[in-house]
Amino acid sequence: MTTTEPTGATTDVRHHDRAFCHGRLRDMLRIRRLEERCAQLYGEQKIRGFLHLYIGEEACAAGVMPALQAQDNVVATYREHGHALLRGVAMNSIMAEMFGVQEGCSRGHGGSMHLFDRATRFYGGNAIVGGGLTLAVGLALADVQLGREGTVTACFFGEGAVAEGAFHESLNLAALWRLPVLFLCENNLYAMGTALSRSEASIDLVAKAASYGIEGASINGMNVLAVHEATQEAARRVRETRSPRFLELHTYRFRAHSMFDAELYRDKAEVERWKHRDPIEAFAGRLREAGMLSDAEREAMEGEALAEVEAAVRFAEAGTLEPAERLLDDVVAREALRP
Repeated sequence: MTTTEPTGATTDVRHHDRAFCHGRLRDMLRIRRLEERCAQLYGEQKIRGFLHLYIGEEACAAGVMPALQAQDNVVATYREHGHALLRGVAMNSIMAEMFGVQEGCSRGHGGSMHLFDRATRFYGGNAIVGGGLTLAVGLALADVQLGREGTVTACFFGEGAVAEGAFHESLNLAALWRLPVLFLCENNLYAMGTALSRSEASIDLVAKAASYGIEGASINGMNVLAVHEATQEAARRVRETRSPRFLELHTYRFRAHSMFDAELYRDKAEVERWKHRDPIEAFAGRLREAGMLSDAEREAMEGEALAEVEAAVRFAEAGTLEPAERLLDDVVAREALRP
């Protein structure tokens, strides 16, 4: 699969402000350390249910989020911890939700796959493959009808969702009704355990978007600056034209699909090859070569990330379980519980 850098992109770190570059590295480290700790806590059975880790894909969220604005909407997938964190959802709130306690962003009702925060316009996590696509179209339609000019709905989904009818329905309606949706496909090559080439006759995802008249590009999702530049330009075009755009971000998850995945569908050597393209280490290396990152600065970032994670764990461990009589709140209509 070929990827391109966005036209006119300034992906050379020397063309970016030092503080901006440090911010993107710090963002990726926060996600990585959070995810690693969650994997450990899952092994300790403090986090239960399903858990889908974002390790390896951090450059996507870290590149996209700074290109969005506060009034924009964000819809994500079940692999959404990094998206929520960088959108501004507090790590304490995220970790508490993982623990299933009331202090979580979804009051402990959603868990890992259903993070939600209205204040940051983060409209979920979604356990259904492609489920966020139709929600994104609805949010964008609402913005148009309410006259919320200049608002973009950013919708993350995996390449596996391209096989769903919801993908085609959503792109069709977004193009037909000229809705301001930025479709962001995080292509990590495997939909659960099935390679894209084994499920799709055509693996040119940008061409699929183009079939609905939606402009798109295929981007190196392991390069945080390439992702940022592409998203910034695409979001600008969505705002100006009030029409959808599509970005395919080529990335790779270093861990299994979920904690239940035996990972028998890909060769370990392939995983190791991709780890040599680790978005964190690659970006840190480029910063060091450019004289923009010292060992002390990297260590400080690591320390800050680890301290934030441990504080979040303590917060979650001190959380309170919801009383049994309230377990159906926000699940069914209260009227349905009455005799």
